[in-house]
Amino acid sequence: MSLTKTSTAIEKKTVGQRSVVLLIGVSLAHLLNDAMQSVVPAVFPLFQQSMKLNFAQIGWVAFTLNVTASVLQPLIGAYTDRRPMPMLLPLGMLFTLLGMGGMAIASSLTMLIVSAALIGIGSSILHPESSRVAHLTAGKGRGLAQSVFQVGGNTGQALAPLLVAFVITPQGQLGFLWFLFLALAGIFIQAYVARWYAQHLQITARTERRITNLVQDKHSKSFVVFVLGVLIMLLFSKFVYLASMTGYYAFYYMEKYDLPLEKAQLSLFALQFAGMLGTLLGGPLADRFGRKKIIWFSIFGTAPFSILLPYASPVVSILLCLAVGAILMSGFSVIIVYAQEMLPSKVGTIAGLIFGLSFGMGGLGSVVLGWMIDQTNVVYVIQLCSYLPLLGVFAFLLPKDAKLIRE
Repeated sequence: MSLTKTSTAIEKKTVGQRSVVLLIGVSLAHLLNDAMQSVVPAVFPLFQQSMKLNFAQIGWVAFTLNVTASVLQPLIGAYTDRRPMPMLLPLGMLFTLLGMGGMAIASSLTMLIVSAALIGIGSSILHPESSRVAHLTAGKGRGLAQSVFQVGGNTGQALAPLLVAFVITPQGQLGFLWFLFLALAGIFIQAYVARWYAQHLQITARTERRITNLVQDKHSKSFVVFVLGVLIMLLFSKFVYLASMTGYYAFYYMEKYDLPLEKAQLSLFALQFAGMLGTLLGGPLADRFGRKKIIWFSIFGTAPFSILLPYASPVVSILLCLAVGAILMSGFSVIIVYAQEMLPSKVGTIAGLIFGLSFGMGGLGSVVLGWMIDQTNVVYVIQLCSYLPLLGVFAFLLPKDAKLIRE
């Protein structure tokens, strides 16, 4: 009997260790994917100068990059809820590799858009299935697991401005060729994760089905629609604001302060670096204090700092970007877990929907903001977007965690 207990304990420990490996693996892959994806909008000034593009054309590149992922992610998530496909993980990185190669040799707007579409497809494949791996390895700490996965992406986004400053700026467009090595590393990591994922998929899937069958279909359609509607409003405020920062704040910075692109990247790096820390803390804080509290604070709590940012000096702008990034980014993984706990039988669908909406809103926001800048000026648009986090007040309408999860 004791031997059986010892064997069971060893087996559980081994499964736990493998779960940690999987979680670290998908987080690293997320880092590489988002670093490469975030480099594209960061080098819009380079493409604007070399190809003589206007702001609306730049917006279409961002739109393609984000909306490609927006359309595909919910579909992939819904399909993998029924039939998980581990080998999609390295396949997504292959699309990203092709897209980065296209960026290196693009000589026209059409080639830029095609390359952006390939990168978007790669991203749309990675997020739903990788988020499922994080969910299956989470145990009771779903907020922490989703934060670990998400912080990989935020770390990649934080590194993007530095990669632009030290790789793309000195070498120009051909500097994108260096990112092929990152994509290759991502393929190997995802292949490793896919192998372990496939080996343990049956056990984790059975466990998940036993849990979700107890709580699924307990909320009315009107309740689900209302909650998702509020979450979509919050995602809109967050990601359109981020689109204004990542896509156009560099132009604003250079125009207002008459400083080079490299200096503007420091503020964006501060935004993304603080966002990485905020993401890492958001999940555990939500596990401890509640999802709703962290969600409303992450959006509405950003407003005082975002409103001040356009009027700050270069040094103060870095400090404000640190505050904005830390607060604003803390809620995204929490929103995903909050929605997944409302619809536990649709983990992949929810992940695909929320990631897809985030990319889609960011992409559409980039197009609209680019058009607005062409019609007005970049200063006006950046100042206008600084008020978007005020929409976080709608988070007070979200149901309390206890009402969301009926046991």
